[in-house]
Amino acid sequence: MAIYRLNLPLSKDEVKSLKMGDNIYVSGNIVTARDDAHKHALELYEKGEKLPVNFKELAIYHCGPIMEKDQQEKWKVVAAGPTTSGRMELFQDNFIEKFGTSLIIGKGGMGERTTAACRKFGAIYGMYTGGAALLAANQIKEVLEVHWFDLLGMPECLWVLKVEDFGPLLVGIDSHGNNFFTLNKEKTKQSLPNAYKIIDEVLGAN
Repeated sequence: MAIYRLNLPLSKDEVKSLKMGDNIYVSGNIVTARDDAHKHALELYEKGEKLPVNFKELAIYHCGPIMEKDQQEKWKVVAAGPTTSGRMELFQDNFIEKFGTSLIIGKGGMGERTTAACRKFGAIYGMYTGGAALLAANQIKEVLEVHWFDLLGMPECLWVLKVEDFGPLLVGIDSHGNNFFTLNKEKTKQSLPNAYKIIDEVLGAN
């Protein structure tokens, strides 16, 4: 396992060099996007309409943040913990293909479709620790833009955020097709017969 501190957007060489199990911290601009935002962005793309942000230049963060305005009427982040990424599995492969996003951030892992897209188009999935909403908020230095607020609401709209040393992010899916979550699921499955045998022996001895 290696630890890297990187600036966004990631270069193709940086993406390729990262391996499953590495820990990374990123600085630069990210954009929050959950399932509604993914769906709406893809619908606009299919219609040939202009999008408010360039997803290729931003890391996508699966997050529905809690925001408030300060005395100067400027948005600030109250809490910004990751959303379960499985909700975005339906859209993420198309998102990576259409928009060229190279870094996806969330929690809980993603499936075969996203893994295949990461391998084919050169992207990685970084897992942020669940329950660390205040830590994430402290690593966000500024709210740069907000889009689709009136359409989708606070948790679902696009928040463009400037972050510094955002992480640690565990590389759960690398650009070589390795998926930490499916590999560990398979290892667990293979170990079950022996675990059941040990349990039976213990219960039998009692």
